[in-house]
Amino acid sequence: MGDVAKDLTAGTVGGAAQLIVGHPFDTIKVKLQSQPVPLPGQAPKYAGAVDAVKQTLSAEGPRGLYKGMGAPLATVAAFNAVLFTVRGQMEGLLRSQPGAPLTVNQQVVAGAGAGVAVSFLACPTELIKCRLQAQSALASSDSAVVAVKYGGPMDVTRHVLKSEGGVRGLFKGLVPTMAREIPGNAALFGVYELLKQSFAGGEDTSQLGGGSLMVAGGLAGAFFWLSVYPTDVVKSVIQVDDYKNPKFSGSIDAFRKILASEGIKGLYKGFGPAMARSVPANAACFLAYEVTRSSMG
Repeated sequence: MGDVAKDLTAGTVGGAAQLIVGHPFDTIKVKLQSQPVPLPGQAPKYAGAVDAVKQTLSAEGPRGLYKGMGAPLATVAAFNAVLFTVRGQMEGLLRSQPGAPLTVNQQVVAGAGAGVAVSFLACPTELIKCRLQAQSALASSDSAVVAVKYGGPMDVTRHVLKSEGGVRGLFKGLVPTMAREIPGNAALFGVYELLKQSFAGGEDTSQLGGGSLMVAGGLAGAFFWLSVYPTDVVKSVIQVDDYKNPKFSGSIDAFRKILASEGIKGLYKGFGPAMARSVPANAACFLAYEVTRSSMG
């Protein structure tokens, strides 16, 4: 139980650091992912990431970049408790002997197992976050006023529970969430361990400094998004899709329609902000996690 408590505490600190650093980038990513496809001859609501930032600041102020942060912030303890605790417990099962460092392949397996577990927490949290982040992008492009449909995370939750099938509605997009979290976390922890061992010159990485941990964490985070980004786009469009008049019947249908209407480019909408976010956010997360964990003995 001591290791579980340490993983819980360190994971919570790491997750909070990741969220604070990365949320504005995530907001722009979701806005770009969820904006409607423009009609022929019309320009899209946002010309790109920089334009999305400018419009958000103009219409909503700096707070607009942190819209939807309440839901993930409220659940960051639970999310990271599951992620790092399940990973830690799987490390214990995979070790050849107590205290032995894991190989890169074992870290991949541990990360995938953690990804299965966190999917069930990530899905409703992401749905609430995406609804709040995307509502201005989904407003009519000729409107100068931000169309506010939800007042906050609890308002989204009440609406979904009342009008979108109850608890089941909060798990809309679970399949693409799992398709993101399982391979994504396998890649994240595998690459993180590979880079740490490369920097350390061997399996003992306990003496690595903060700079090495930040570089390893940042690059591992970038690899997460490189490996799973199209599934994140599918997840986002499904989670913000209209319940009564849906555009998509499921993940495969969403994938096919995006590909048919926008090509491969459509599956990478918002990729720039996602990559810009992943490096500093994951660098902050892993550094905060490692420092907190080591300080607890």
